[in-house]
Amino acid sequence: ITRMSIAEAVDYFNKLKLTEKQTQIATSILKEVQNRLQFMLDVGLHYLTLNRMAGTLSGGEAQRIRLASQVGSKLVGAMYVLDEPTIGLHQRDNVRLIETLEDLRDIGNTVIVVEHDEDTILASDYMVEIGPGAGVNGGHVIAAGEMSKVIDDKNSLTAAYLRGDKKIDVPTERRAPGKDAIKIKGASQNNLKNIDVEIPLRRFVCLTGVSGSGKSTLAYETMYKGISKKLYSTKHTPGAHEALLGVEYLDKAILIDQGAIGRTSRSNPATYTGAWDPIRDMFASTAEARYRGYKKGRFSFNRPGGRCENCEGHGLIAIEMHFLPTVYVTCDICKGRRFDRETLEITYKEKTIFQVLEMEVTEAATFFKDVPAVSDKLETLKRVGLGYVKLGQPAPTLSGGEAQRVKLSTELAKRQTGKTLYLLDEPTTGLHFEDVKKLLEVLHELVSKGNSVIVIEHNLDVIKTADWIIDLGPEGGDLGGEVVIAGTPEDVARHAKSYTGQYLKRVPKK
Repeated sequence: ITRMSIAEAVDYFNKLKLTEKQTQIATSILKEVQNRLQFMLDVGLHYLTLNRMAGTLSGGEAQRIRLASQVGSKLVGAMYVLDEPTIGLHQRDNVRLIETLEDLRDIGNTVIVVEHDEDTILASDYMVEIGPGAGVNGGHVIAAGEMSKVIDDKNSLTAAYLRGDKKIDVPTERRAPGKDAIKIKGASQNNLKNIDVEIPLRRFVCLTGVSGSGKSTLAYETMYKGISKKLYSTKHTPGAHEALLGVEYLDKAILIDQGAIGRTSRSNPATYTGAWDPIRDMFASTAEARYRGYKKGRFSFNRPGGRCENCEGHGLIAIEMHFLPTVYVTCDICKGRRFDRETLEITYKEKTIFQVLEMEVTEAATFFKDVPAVSDKLETLKRVGLGYVKLGQPAPTLSGGEAQRVKLSTELAKRQTGKTLYLLDEPTTGLHFEDVKKLLEVLHELVSKGNSVIVIEHNLDVIKTADWIIDLGPEGGDLGGEVVIAGTPEDVARHAKSYTGQYLKRVPKK
């Protein structure tokens, strides 16, 4: 049974013949089994086998299976709170997910969804918008009410995009594919069906397709690992393929994923982007610091000398609770300020080193505008929509989308060679329409400088601005792994068998 696909298992349990006694024993168990299987079937996971290893699932598949474990119980009178359930989902699967959430509501539950997806917002009964900006500029209720009324609210930025008053424009002309390209021949890892793929370089390329169609396997496992091995002699083992051609057109390949920028509170946007070193130089060069003989190391929370030794520069003390999660309490010596009293007596423009760490990126960019080594890095953080993040915000508290944009801004701040390939996996995760617009400006600017940007994406606002689309499918799992079509968004929209094309058809005219 565990070797069956979900579709086969549903069929098996629906046709199961039991004696009267067996039925009495098994009724409640079968109900649970059938509910959960039916849910996975409804959200498009029919092709997965029941014994599939969790580590081999795509992000969208894992998300829906977690949802199945909650929703399959068919509770009534419960309140479900979902944080961006559409992450990693194709528009086709979105429709199925929305239908499932509506069913939950209809049987007597309350469903609260934190979401940026247009279809999900429009399907809701009631919308609450928080804003107007992010960070200190947010936290107010901008609009709240029934969807039919809120959509006309002039204060709501979300409603302005839903109405079409504001929009992400389709480029007037697309960059035609040139001679330079990465050619992958005979890719057959996981569910890829021995396919040949040509990815044009110096272009904005989108890899699309339903969840589980093989996008990550092709882009990350096969292409990125293969290029890394040739460029840097890494120990990566690329996915099965016969040949990878065109690497000579590149000098760098950079993966910008949603992994954390660091595992401890010592890592933060200031340290990751490289702005922290020149900031410490500024403090060490003040008259008072020189008079006291303080060097740059005095202003580090990573080494003894200037930090608070009680909390070792964390500002927090971890208390092990053995069988419960670790509890973090503010250090009672430095009161969370991370440095000792003497270090905090040194000020630069009347601010201590701790007050600088507490600044938001927008404020800090203005504060350090005369120091290019700092301001350039902070300006790029602002450009990718992270003006609200604090310089010293601990890495573990950043969301996946925020961590990805910190990485992107770090790459943007470097000198461009024009021969770099950037691979991004769903960079719009957690982004509002307005943030997506900013992000696209940055990505297209990278391409204008001669770089290649390849994005695995489901967001139609991103896909419609691409120069070239490679659509995989037609379905997920064993029924996927083929190139449905490769071409411009207009070509894909005209292709009858492409699910991406069916949804793209409705978009450019908006």
